[in-house]
Amino acid sequence: MNMEKQWWKSSVVYQIYPRSFCDSNGDGIGDLEGIRSKLWYLKELGVDVIWLSPVYQSPNDDMGYDISDYRAIMKEFGTMEDYDRMLAEAHSMGIRVMMDLVVNHTSDEHAWFVESRRSRDNGFRDFYIWRDGRDGGAPNNWGSCFGGSAWKYDEASGQYYLHLFSEKQPDLNWENEKVREQVFDMMTWWCDKGIDGFRMDVISLISKVPELPDGPEGESGYGDFGPYCANGPRVHEYLQEMNRRVLSKYDLITVGECSGVTVEEAKKYASASGKELNMVFQFEHMDLDGGETCKWNHKKVPLTELKQVMSKWQRELAGKAWNSLYWSNHDQPRSVSRLGNDSPAYREASAKMLATCLHMMQGTPYIFQGEELGMTNYPFTSLEDFRDIESIHAYQEFTEKGIFTPEEMFDYISYKGRDNARTPMQWNDGHQAGFTEGTPWIAVNPNYREINAREQMGRPDSVFHYYQKLIALRKQYEIIVYGDYELLLPDSRELYVYLRTLGDQKLLVLCSFVEHETCCRLPEALQGKKGKLLTGNGCRLEAEEAKLAAYGCAAVLYE
Repeated sequence: MNMEKQWWKSSVVYQIYPRSFCDSNGDGIGDLEGIRSKLWYLKELGVDVIWLSPVYQSPNDDMGYDISDYRAIMKEFGTMEDYDRMLAEAHSMGIRVMMDLVVNHTSDEHAWFVESRRSRDNGFRDFYIWRDGRDGGAPNNWGSCFGGSAWKYDEASGQYYLHLFSEKQPDLNWENEKVREQVFDMMTWWCDKGIDGFRMDVISLISKVPELPDGPEGESGYGDFGPYCANGPRVHEYLQEMNRRVLSKYDLITVGECSGVTVEEAKKYASASGKELNMVFQFEHMDLDGGETCKWNHKKVPLTELKQVMSKWQRELAGKAWNSLYWSNHDQPRSVSRLGNDSPAYREASAKMLATCLHMMQGTPYIFQGEELGMTNYPFTSLEDFRDIESIHAYQEFTEKGIFTPEEMFDYISYKGRDNARTPMQWNDGHQAGFTEGTPWIAVNPNYREINAREQMGRPDSVFHYYQKLIALRKQYEIIVYGDYELLLPDSRELYVYLRTLGDQKLLVLCSFVEHETCCRLPEALQGKKGKLLTGNGCRLEAEEAKLAAYGCAAVLYE
């Protein structure tokens, strides 16, 4: 396949959740100096880009995704001088830095919104989406992602404002050209600072159907805004304008978080023509264990469906757009607890298998901090352990409405809640896992004595060293980056097997998702051929078949 080569296609991105990465001053909150102090670790791992979850000034209603000043640093994280120092040092090590761009909404404490709510005729009123009420209530039936109505009544002006997330996160009105001007100006300011890209938070929601009609009602009693906000009528127009005005003028990596995106829409967002973004985050594989009560359940992701979804994206974007590859991020539970097996007997094997399965596909892989150590979900014991607004609101809503008992709902938020990903990075087996000298803002997982970076860096067969090798292989073999993809054994409920092809080369990837030994017959064209094992764990190759241990895996190159 003739595919244009770009640096971000062969890169591996590492997501840092700054609040939980490393605390340099003992206040229990991770900060920019803490990140700077660990750049050597990221260099050793071999990643090319770090993506920082928001570090801008914020009241922290939604952990920094509610921004009150886009050109200032959150005080808990340090100063702009700290940021500049961290950026310069990362660049000196050959590591690029990607910022989190949150422009579907701001904080209600942002100067624009403070002005907007002063009066109906204020010059900033139209920066946000204000509407009159209907029949004594909200303008429509939409529910917020964090529970309750998506509308907040403002008594002073007698109107409601739209907030698809927290009521402290009012949605910007992208129909207003002045909003777009301000956003593009701010993005240019950061690009001129020398940053290397943007991850764009819920960017598929910035264009709403102007009529704002009622949505189909769900179990919560509220309407779904998705059909009228996700991939809305002007979203591609706005992103093409953003590209013309800002993105095309710099050598950037850009990825849009696109809830509700289809393959056809993704081809527009991340078209090979380069008119909008480099790639998108899609959620189809993350939603396979969802259901009528959103994600709140104990379901496991069915392997056959996972393969079907992942393969669809591999196959249908090939040559037309670029994939982003991830199992984990700040909004998902730990992948080894969700997709693998986090018991002591199988944790490392399943972490290596999941890494192999993802990193050998076509697309840019994303590692979430601690994933390279096989960090696990946290063993929550009470509601007081949680910090995440989504989990706390969901617990209140689903128990108050009698949909789940308190015990059931606690079980579900413990399994699927976002705080699982947000517990502190486990650096060593010392005080608070080496994260802080003080009391951490959220508890450290007690398994840090067994699972930590220092132990794994000193052990050649660790998950850390396995990730290190996977990253190095991507730089060494073009077939991993650019090869075609073909799913094998689609109906197997135990094995994920696929073939990559580039010219005369073939790369066979075998992954076992079960805790017993399995046997896999090699494709006929490869039987009897001598393959080169690029990486693997618990796999024995024979002339006609491969034998995989529990959660075994292998990537074999045939030339």
